Amino acid sequence: MKPLVRTAALNGYVELSRSLGLDPNALMKCVGLDAADLAVQDRWIAGTAAVRLLELSAAVSGHEDFGLLMAELRRFANLGPISLAAREEPDVRNALGLLLRHEHMYNEVLHARLSEGNGLATLKVELRLGEPAPARQATELAVGAFHRILRAFLDDRWQPLSVWFAHGPPADSATHRRVFGPVVEFGREFDGIVFYADRLDAPNAMSDPLLRAYARQYFESIAPPTEPNVTDRVRELIEVLLPTGRCSVEQIARSLGVDRRSVHRQLARSGHTFSSLLDTTRAQLAERFVAGPNRSLTEISDLLGFSSLSAFSRWFRTRFGCSPRQWRKTGGSPSRQG
Repeated sequence: MKPLVRTAALNGYVELSRSLGLDPNALMKCVGLDAADLAVQDRWIAGTAAVRLLELSAAVSGHEDFGLLMAELRRFANLGPISLAAREEPDVRNALGLLLRHEHMYNEVLHARLSEGNGLATLKVELRLGEPAPARQATELAVGAFHRILRAFLDDRWQPLSVWFAHGPPADSATHRRVFGPVVEFGREFDGIVFYADRLDAPNAMSDPLLRAYARQYFESIAPPTEPNVTDRVRELIEVLLPTGRCSVEQIARSLGVDRRSVHRQLARSGHTFSSLLDTTRAQLAERFVAGPNRSLTEISDLLGFSSLSAFSRWFRTRFGCSPRQWRKTGGSPSRQG
C-alpha cells in the first residue's frame, strides 16, 4: 500500500501558487488531486501525488525554493490533533519525541529520527515514497517545517548549528539563507538539522502546565497504540554499519541484544528479510549519493559496503537499470534514463 499524507501537508499551497501566478486547481488535476480536498484538513491523499505536485509547481513557476516557501506558511496546528498534546509537553525532548513517535498520525511518507552524540543532536529527515521519484521540494518543505517547529518550542531567535541537504544547491540560495541563516549546506550526507543536544532539555516555550494533563488525556484517547518498530531499527543499524564493512545480520543481532534467529523471525513478521532491507537501504542511499556531485563513485562504493567499485557498479545496474555514471549524468531522474 502506498503511503498517505493528510491534506494539511499542502496547507498554504493554493495561496502560494496564486501569488506566483500559477493555477493551483489545474496543477493539482495534473497529479490526480482535487483542490476541493484541501478544504478538509483530516482527509488523506496519496503521498506520491503531493510530492509530484510540489515538483511540478516548482518547475512551472521557476521557483527552486517552492517547497521552502511552503514551509514558511506552516503553522504548528497543521500537524492536526497531535499538536494539541505536543505543545503542552514540558520540554523540547518530550515534545519532539511525541511528534516523531506518532508521525504516522499526520504523514506516512515522513520518517524522521533523532540521535544524540558528542553533545550534538541530529534530526534526520527521510521521505519514503515506495517508488523512485524526485522529492527535492517535499524534502525542503519537511526540513523547513521541522525548523519552524523547533523555533516554536524554543524561541524565534534560535539557530541550529547546521541545516543539511543531500541534494545540490539551487541557482539562487537567497531564500534558504533567509530561512536558515548562513548554516545551510548542500550536497551533504543526509537531509536534516544539527544542533546542541542540551537544547532538548530546554523548557517548551508553548507549554502551559495547567493544560498538560488535559492534553495528554485527550491525545491518549485518540492515539493508536505504538510498538517498537524492529524493521526501522534494523534499517537504521544497516545505515550505520554499511561504511564500516561490518554490516551483517550477526552484527545487527549483537547491537539489538538478541540472536540472529530472533532478527530473522521478527523481520519475517513484517514481511521483510535482512537481505531485502539491506538492498532497499543501499538503494535509498545510492540514489541520494550518486545524484549528488560531491562524492566519487569509489567513495560511494565504500560507504555502501561494497568490496570494490566494480561490484557496486554491477549491483547498481541490476537495481536501477543503468550505470552509476549514467544515473549521475541525468541527475537521478528515472524518467530520463536511457
